[in-house]
Amino acid sequence: MSTFKDHFSSLANAYATFRPDYPNALFTWLSSLCVEHELAWDCATGNGQAAKHLAQYFTQVAATDASVDQITQATGPANVQFSVAPAEHTNLPDQSVDLLVVAQAVHWFDFDAFYAEAKRVLKPQGVIALITYAHHRVDETIDVPSLHYYHDIIGNYWPPERKWVENLYRDLPFPFEEISAPTFKLEAEWSLPHFIGYQATWSATKQYMASTGHNPIPELEATLRPLWGKPETLRKIEWPIALRVGRVH
Repeated sequence: MSTFKDHFSSLANAYATFRPDYPNALFTWLSSLCVEHELAWDCATGNGQAAKHLAQYFTQVAATDASVDQITQATGPANVQFSVAPAEHTNLPDQSVDLLVVAQAVHWFDFDAFYAEAKRVLKPQGVIALITYAHHRVDETIDVPSLHYYHDIIGNYWPPERKWVENLYRDLPFPFEEISAPTFKLEAEWSLPHFIGYQATWSATKQYMASTGHNPIPELEATLRPLWGKPETLRKIEWPIALRVGRVH
């Protein structure tokens, strides 16, 4: 039985446009942990961000998402097969997966059911990697009003599962032999419209609008515009990555 919590289907097009990309070095390291490189599973693939990186290292990539709209927006190389499936129940064969990646999504899952599925499909010595990232950092001038928006304007509209992300997955149940991970971060150079568009994709922004009938994004943009400089000016943005990586036996 699926317990899919759909916070992003209605934002699938914007999600594909505005979300930051992961560093390729992360997937180079993850693939180095694998004994074989036949099949990777990108679970809750969204628009295929992780899948395109995995495709460089694995013969095949199974990229699944419970959202039809997300899969419709997904793109990737020829060796990536996209399909609609809940994280907790797929058609992947037993002991077929060398690397299972969940990027910024496992906190929405039914943990027990998903971990049972992970243990079913992973090969002996297979690797599972749960990826999340912290709040973005630009500079203090931009970070202060952005954090105010995050905590004080839409803070009450974050789903309860957001607590796992806030704690960088430290307290997340993880029934695998843990592997210590090096430090990685997402990096991007964005204009003000892109930066604003990214915050418009947050699930709490969507819920705020649904609950209040008010769009908070124009006010956020009005606050940031005089601080940013010219809207087309590109600013460097960073997100520290947090990982839980493990192996099955």
